Amino acid sequence: MNQKRKSRATKIHRSARKASSPTAVKLRVVFSAQRIAARVRALARQIERDYRGKPLVVVGVLENCFMFMADLVRHLKAPIACQFVRAEIREETSAGGVPLRSIHYIPELSLAGKDVLLVDGVLQSGVTLDHLIRSLELRGARSVRTATLIEKTDELKTDVRRDYVGFKTQGKFLVGYGLGDGNGLYRNLPSIGIPA
Repeated sequence: MNQKRKSRATKIHRSARKASSPTAVKLRVVFSAQRIAARVRALARQIERDYRGKPLVVVGVLENCFMFMADLVRHLKAPIACQFVRAEIREETSAGGVPLRSIHYIPELSLAGKDVLLVDGVLQSGVTLDHLIRSLELRGARSVRTATLIEKTDELKTDVRRDYVGFKTQGKFLVGYGLGDGNGLYRNLPSIGIPA
């Protein structure tokens, strides 16, 4: 390949890499990658103190949890088993024709006798997480605690248990660090912010 062609190919490769990098997305940063990392380490220390090395089942609530959960469990020294669950809200109709909404979890978890830590990326209304906590308790989990990266305090509709909370905020649509928009974009960004 001659020098001109090689130089042009290098420029194309660099511009493609730049366009696909997380920094190519315009984001008004609310929580920087450094601040998130420090907060996750602090939450992990708190969890370690509370569980004192006991085996723990960490259950991630998909899809917003995955980056937060991955970083969190890397800081835990106790024996950890990881599972994931997805909440589905189904519209149904009762025998009397009244519309009903029911929450189902896929897959169904069998955690009787286990200490469980539910991990979620964003706590909004709290209804789904509260339902999952009650469901696991009814099925015999020894204990259920929650770890949430972002709590949207102005959207809470129930007094759901909140054991470990990374950050509290109000009225912001946030993306990054596992949180996506309606199309699932921006989850790969290292910081959390508002798309510009």
